[in-house]
Amino acid sequence: MLNQEAFKILFVCTGNICRSPTAEGVFHAKMRDAGLDKSVQLDSCGTHGFHAGESPDARAQRAAKKRGYDLSTQRARQVGKEDFVNFDLILAMDWENHALLQQMAPRQYHHKIKLLMSFATEHESAVVPDPYYGGPDGFETALDYIEDAATNLVDFVRRRMAQKAAA
Repeated sequence: MLNQEAFKILFVCTGNICRSPTAEGVFHAKMRDAGLDKSVQLDSCGTHGFHAGESPDARAQRAAKKRGYDLSTQRARQVGKEDFVNFDLILAMDWENHALLQQMAPRQYHHKIKLLMSFATEHESAVVPDPYYGGPDGFETALDYIEDAATNLVDFVRRRMAQKAAA
């Protein structure tokens, strides 16, 4: 159940077993480190449901664990219509998923959908590359990009929480 007071962020990739669960795990740790984990609720999902109920890819889990992130309790699910209502920010990993989310979402929720990499400052890519069909280096690259974006996303959430408290 979602906490109505929390700022709610949904991370989205294709199957919800590589990039989006990694982003959820990284951002959860960053929010905990910033002391904001009680103010934020996080989830991840895929635009497609072919991995629903599965754990994150073992390669993604290994790469994340090497950097201190635990993805083991996450399970894949497909985005649903209620997600557009329930979440404050919906972050796509690439343009294809962004476009699919725009097609799925009622028009009044389009403003919630953004690319995760719009928060990045060190990497110029607009997308987090999909590591699924590549080797282990792809999972490291995805982590590099996600960690870059997470730093500024924490600042964004901090500002949003301050605005909410002042309102």
